Amino acid sequence: MDSRISARALAEALGGWRGRGPAYEALADGIRLLCLDNRIAPRTALPAERELAAALGLSRTTVAATYRSLRDTSHIESLRGSGSITLPLRRTDPGIDDRRDGVIDLQQASPAAWPGLPAVFTEVAQDGAALLARTGYDVVGAPALRESIAQHYRQRGLMTSADQILVTTGAQSALHLIAAVLLSRADRVLIETPTYSHGADAFRGVGARLVGVPVAPDAGWDLDRAAQTFARAMPALAYLMPEFHNPTGRTMTPEEVDAFVDGAQRAGTLLVLDETTAGLDIDRPVAATAFPDSDRIVRVGSLGKTVWGGLRVGWVRANVDIIRRLASGRPVHDLGTPEFEQAVATRVMGLLGEISAQRADLLRAGRNALTRALTETFPEWEVPTVHGGVSLWVGLGEPVSTPLVMSARARGLLLSAGSRFAVEGGHDRRLRIPFTAAPHTLERAVGVLRTAWDDVSGSASGSALDDLAAVV
Repeated sequence: MDSRISARALAEALGGWRGRGPAYEALADGIRLLCLDNRIAPRTALPAERELAAALGLSRTTVAATYRSLRDTSHIESLRGSGSITLPLRRTDPGIDDRRDGVIDLQQASPAAWPGLPAVFTEVAQDGAALLARTGYDVVGAPALRESIAQHYRQRGLMTSADQILVTTGAQSALHLIAAVLLSRADRVLIETPTYSHGADAFRGVGARLVGVPVAPDAGWDLDRAAQTFARAMPALAYLMPEFHNPTGRTMTPEEVDAFVDGAQRAGTLLVLDETTAGLDIDRPVAATAFPDSDRIVRVGSLGKTVWGGLRVGWVRANVDIIRRLASGRPVHDLGTPEFEQAVATRVMGLLGEISAQRADLLRAGRNALTRALTETFPEWEVPTVHGGVSLWVGLGEPVSTPLVMSARARGLLLSAGSRFAVEGGHDRRLRIPFTAAPHTLERAVGVLRTAWDDVSGSASGSALDDLAAVV
């Protein structure tokens, strides 16, 4: 047995699990979704029935029926004296079938590869002999690529030298490295909610305590909550996605930027800006970031969203001392970024203007098709207007995101529930829908979603409580 999840942690992760049908089955679906999203890893011990019942305010009979349902579908096994543990997903579970016939996967918010990428791969392969003469990887990064990234920042108005750049195997690797090197256990981290879930995982993984600051598509960042968090929690680090925030698509206003810069300065907080979606502008030219240049600001970027998710090249831009600390701590995690990928990235960095224009056209078509289909099909939903990024943070009006995702999954549409992006629970009235797929695929997805919605709509307004009474 590798790990254990407490009743309190499981209750927070479940969020709004109540759906249509018996309460025990809705709860079982919520746990299944956590397993499918890998928020509960295989071989994790679940809380005892009595503990989970107390945490959720249910009867033990309901939780016992939930565990029985999970055993029947082989999601858990229960051993006398050892409790119940989750099992590895079977190949027949929705979302992991190798054939995936007819499945629409909108869990990954990444566009298809830039069409010019195969030609770049071919060019780099022709220089294979020169690459093979070197070690094959580098802890800090190839000098040519670091200079190309530095030039990218200089074009944005941020004077940057190659010594301020560390190349990583993607943005996620960069965030894990930052968390491991720059944080200590129990340090507080200010983080947006909703947020990029894997970013939150990186900070949780080192034992940091996350303090959420709300951000909404219409209202933006909750500056009162941010000011209180800086003043009371004195966070060691703040993790932000200021441009085309994932999942809301919101971009910070100058006033919001000033508020976070001022709060961080007063609290001595290191600002980590995730800029992986900053170049995904649809409706207007990309503007230079409004955040000032500062030794207390660390920027993380990558080519995953702009070029291709399979090109695992990211970077950290920070002052030289922080770069040295990160480089010294990196061998514990990995030995460097492969030379071939770095050579591809070096060529690609010089083409970002061309790539950004193509990406804008692709994302505009997807956003417009998805917005139109959702507005026509779900007039009761809140469909936000976004000017860039990768997704819509849709308001459902009812806390049924989890059962809706489970119902859609059963029909071949894979989505992530709103609770997947929560820091402290919640967001069950929201659903992230990426618009990175082709327009006809997105239109078909909305049709599937309509059927799923008809299956679960209205369940949050009392039927779940009636079902619960019938069970207990």
